[in-house]
Amino acid sequence: MTGRPRLEVAEVFRSCATEFRKTYGLSPDQHQVLSALLQCRTAALGGHVDECDQCGERRISYNSCRNRHCPKCQGSQAAKWLDAQRSHLLPVPYAHVVFTLPRLLAPLALQNRRTVYGLLFEAASQSLLEIAAEPRHLGARIGFLALLHTWGQKMDHHPHLHFVVPAGGLSLDGTRWVACHPKFFLPVHALSRVFRGKLLALLAKALQDGKLAFHGSLEPLAHETAFHRLLAEARTTDWVVYAKPPFGGPEQVLKYLARYTHKVAISNRRLLSFEDGVVRFRYKDYARGNAIRTLRLGALEFTRRFLLHTLPKGFVRIRRYGLLANAQRENNLARCRHHLGQDASSLAPASPGPEEPCDTPVEEGGPDRHDPPRSLCPVCGDVLMRRVETLPRLRKARPQPPMAPRQPP
Repeated sequence: MTGRPRLEVAEVFRSCATEFRKTYGLSPDQHQVLSALLQCRTAALGGHVDECDQCGERRISYNSCRNRHCPKCQGSQAAKWLDAQRSHLLPVPYAHVVFTLPRLLAPLALQNRRTVYGLLFEAASQSLLEIAAEPRHLGARIGFLALLHTWGQKMDHHPHLHFVVPAGGLSLDGTRWVACHPKFFLPVHALSRVFRGKLLALLAKALQDGKLAFHGSLEPLAHETAFHRLLAEARTTDWVVYAKPPFGGPEQVLKYLARYTHKVAISNRRLLSFEDGVVRFRYKDYARGNAIRTLRLGALEFTRRFLLHTLPKGFVRIRRYGLLANAQRENNLARCRHHLGQDASSLAPASPGPEEPCDTPVEEGGPDRHDPPRSLCPVCGDVLMRRVETLPRLRKARPQPPMAPRQPP
């Protein structure tokens, strides 16, 4: 069994949290994330004590924060979520498609996370559905899962959507399954052009409806002429859409999804050292054949980059569309399986799982406080420990109010 990382992201935050608040300030969402990560699996959230009946060994476990930005909490959440997806997978190859927000529009997204990230989902999903429905391409109704990531390997701001798509769909009249070419899903050039047109149109509408805010260096864009000049410039650039050839089946897809769902900007295991206020961590250099390199950042800059990726409260970053949309998903899947000749009785029932992890504390061993799982004694090895004491949460100190960012984070 692999042990816990010796260095954790929270340790870096703890070293500079006060200075960071004074230097940059925090939005309410960032304040909540930072507070949760600093308290995760500490006495502040309470916990429990287990004891071995054979040797008397006692072990303290503290509660998890379960915040969706926490590097320590996402492993168990991802496992539960992936288990719930098994019954939604079809016995066909799957394709992986990535839509990237152009760098020119990334600052606008930072100041308008909820609006622009939502429009990114809308434009990309509509592009996939429309191109797939065209008879010259696939001529089918498709369904897919979409996941938002906002970071690159260096924790810089890099918003993009991952789509995991069954490589085919129902014919437009619903009478048969239409499979795509074994080595080709949909044309990326067509997807790119449609995606660009849709997102730029949605952004223009958002400005007209007063749904965009402009601060600091973006303040001139509040004038309609300047904003449309930005959109015109974006229209002349190439928009990146990547489509991997269809791969694997349901089990391979689950492993593939595990690499993308419930991830955060950086995991604890990528951290190498933290000395004299400087963090060293590993990253993949995609421009040089995925070479593993090392980056050094000061604690303040490391924290700033991590908090760039704080999502608005309640914003859903894992969504389903088309045949997999929640309203008719079971009926659509049953029809697909019928045309694919899959026996529905052979499917394992889906275990219930949340769309997104919640932000309330939970015991480290699991969410059920009344019947917690029992762990093995680290001394005896094969003896189950017994829970003998519950540790209450520490009385909260008067919270430090969040400060509005002094500059766009």
